[in-house]
Amino acid sequence: MDQFRKPEDRKPMERVLYEVKRVIVGQDNLLERLVVALLARGHILVEGVPGLAKTMAIKTLADVIGGDFKRIQFTPDLVPADLIGTRIYNQKSGEFNTSLGPVFTNLLLADEINRAPAKVQSALLEVMQERQVTIGLETFKVPNPFLVLATQNPIEAEGTYALPEAQVDRFMLKVLVGYPSTTEEFVIVERMTGLLERVQRILSTEQLLELQQEVDKVYVDPALIEYAVKMVTATRQPQDVGLKDVAPYIMFGASPRASINLILAAKALAFLRGRGYALPPDVHDLALDVMRHRLVLSYEALSDNVSSDEVLSRIVDRIAMPEVPLHEFAHPRART
Repeated sequence: MDQFRKPEDRKPMERVLYEVKRVIVGQDNLLERLVVALLARGHILVEGVPGLAKTMAIKTLADVIGGDFKRIQFTPDLVPADLIGTRIYNQKSGEFNTSLGPVFTNLLLADEINRAPAKVQSALLEVMQERQVTIGLETFKVPNPFLVLATQNPIEAEGTYALPEAQVDRFMLKVLVGYPSTTEEFVIVERMTGLLERVQRILSTEQLLELQQEVDKVYVDPALIEYAVKMVTATRQPQDVGLKDVAPYIMFGASPRASINLILAAKALAFLRGRGYALPPDVHDLALDVMRHRLVLSYEALSDNVSSDEVLSRIVDRIAMPEVPLHEFAHPRART
């Protein structure tokens, strides 16, 4: 029997979201993307003005899914050794011992990552991509699962450092967090000024690894891969899809890592939505989150006050969604 058709398969993730929503009001898109990143083994960058519960959402999710959790508050005086660790001389033994840094954890919260200089931000490059750290001549593997959940404040320029392009490209998703509605803000104030309930731990790291393996089995039709590639390549050559007026706004389009992450994230989203196969809306719904931070805009776009989301929205709308089988019996892997 198809394992994705059993309702109990989604119960752990449904319970995870339920527990997080006991603390976080609204922000359904953010919470869904956080779970997608967990299931797809991807890192996520969350951007929004202060006071929108970005850190609280990530911290609450970490409490619910179990495993080791560490938080690094990025500041201008941080050095790479504060993240990855360093070698310390032991006077008694006369030898150097390795002291591992806070990146050796399952969930790493990099809070206000744009407040540290580039050399500190780049210290995360190896560990985010290779899941290992080199200290001296030794290489150390980080625990599995390992996920970096980073936040940044977009409105302050003083005391902040823009993330290098190579660093930004390591994040599977970049989610923008907006202000809550009036009703949501009323509930937020009511909840935060009262007695806040403690969330329960729902998953273990072993269970999370098993769920990640189930996501790997989600079926993706070749037409969906072609759809993802068309969207990504259109960011490099928008004139080829009839968007000649958009071309001057783009200096560099999205990298092939965008195509890969579109499919990986779509598989996780399909699993979260209770399917063992991905559909075009799964790819379409994640397009902005996967590509907005991989687009390098030109000075003309900055002068015209054109955002990457505006450019991407036109590209995504121009690429037609493919027709794929809408039922789970259309491919061998999802048959009973």
